[in-house]
Order: sequence, then C-alpha cells, then structure tokens
Amino acid sequence: MKIYTLSKKQFLPITLDQAWDFFSSPVNLKKITPEYMGFEITSDLGDGKMYSGQIISYVVTPVLGIPMSWTTEITHVIDKKYFVDEQRFGPYSFWHHQHWFKEVEGGVEMTDIVNYGLPLGFLGRIANTLFVKSKLQEIFDYREKVVEKYF
Repeated sequence: MKIYTLSKKQFLPITLDQAWDFFSSPVNLKKITPEYMGFEITSDLGDGKMYSGQIISYVVTPVLGIPMSWTTEITHVIDKKYFVDEQRFGPYSFWHHQHWFKEVEGGVEMTDIVNYGLPLGFLGRIANTLFVKSKLQEIFDYREKVVEKYF
C-alpha cells in the first residue's frame, strides 16, 4: 500500500487557548467542513471535550452524494500541543491525521499532517491521482478560508 501525505500550515491571530478550544472540540468539525460533504457526527460526544481513546462516528457524502460511514479514534492528545485522529472504519485503508499547535508571535501556527492510504492497490493509486488528492486539498483549502473568517 502506498502512503500519501498532505501537509497544511496556517497562522491564526488568536491565543493558543482559543485555538485549542475550537479545534479540539469535535462539534466544530462540521463548521469547517464543506457543506457538500454532508458531514454529520452520529456518535454521542458526551460533554464535547476530546480525549485519548475517544471514538467518533460520522456519515459523509464525499462522492456523488453517496453516504459513507466513517469512524475515527482520537489516539493521542497533549493539551494545547497536538492531537491525532486515526480511522478505524471508513473509505481509506489508512488515515492518520496529526493536528499541531504552536504559539508564535501574534498568534498560533497550526499544522495539519495527514498520512493516508487507499484500498484497491493500483486502482487506489489511480483514484488518488484523478480525484482523492485534489479533493483532500480542496477540503483543507476550504477549512483555511472558513477559519480565517472565524478568527
């Protein structure tokens, strides 16, 4: 299986506490996901605070409006530094998403690093070239614009 990487950095003119409070809350995921993705959390989030071992289930409609179930686990959390979500069930063979937060002059530098793999071997590699890579980039570009408006 081939592993692909998408990295994205963004400066946020806010405090580390504000950045962490917003991005570490699974409830805010829908706010920063394109509407056409049909993103809905289907699991109970309890008090809305993220923690290591948390399982989050979603329904997304990334292609042709076809709903897909996706389940991730928050595997690592270091308060106000980083957290990691990993797919347990869903459209990818492998999904490991690191969210890093670093206090810098005037705000916070946020870095996303996504490592992902696709099923179906050669067909998965073709799918990545034809649309998966560009779709992921589009989603993260959308998030960047929405976050700029929020903050």
